[in-house]
Amino acid sequence: MSTLKGRTALVTGGSRGIGRAVARRLAREGARVAVHYGRRETAARETVAAIEEAGGSAFAIGAELGRPGDAEALWVAFDEQADGLDILVHNAGITGERAGLAGTTAEEFEQLQAVNVRAPFFVTQRGLGRLRDGGRIVNVSSGLAGRAGMMPAVLAYSMTKAAMEAFTAGLAKELGPRGITVNAVSPGIVDTEMNAALELAAPERRAAVAAMSPLGEVGSPAHIADVVAFLASSDARWVTGQSIDATGGALL
Repeated sequence: MSTLKGRTALVTGGSRGIGRAVARRLAREGARVAVHYGRRETAARETVAAIEEAGGSAFAIGAELGRPGDAEALWVAFDEQADGLDILVHNAGITGERAGLAGTTAEEFEQLQAVNVRAPFFVTQRGLGRLRDGGRIVNVSSGLAGRAGMMPAVLAYSMTKAAMEAFTAGLAKELGPRGITVNAVSPGIVDTEMNAALELAAPERRAAVAAMSPLGEVGSPAHIADVVAFLASSDARWVTGQSIDATGGALL
């Protein structure tokens, strides 16, 4: 398929998990993909290699988010290998410790805000001059953004995702005159490296997570990547300012 042929995409946190699946999916649709990483350069280059082996085009860029100057460093690295952008996917994020209100330190709270909220805000702000009219911005949110009570242990994380959904709506209004759509995708528990070691480690827990969905299975990175690819395509040109529930119906 080549629905994104001739377009350039940037996926933050593209070295593994959902980000890797999104990068590979966009490349399969014909986009040239910048695979961003914070610390996992080897994993990012593995993602690039997989894309190239499948006949696609990609390159890796490194910049650790959540630090002063992170947005500027990211765009300096991007500009060395590309000229202009069509699709920006904010996927990079951290969950922090599962300590709830009482156990969350000020330092951890600030780091969650820095990586999950401040970085996407300023990466977008600094990148607007590169984003072409008619472009796409897709923010990876969470089903917990509107239902923080389901997992109070990650309250601070849920708050950052609620902020990203507010960012999505406001940015869609601001960038609409340029034909740029802005949407969010809100996954549930997805079978990633992190969740495999936590939420899905025990067979009984995996079965319980699968049972949360009427479809009877655990979400995969590919499930989320498919939704992102739709929002990045011309088929989604009339969809903006929305948060797409991609939990497999787990919140019904």
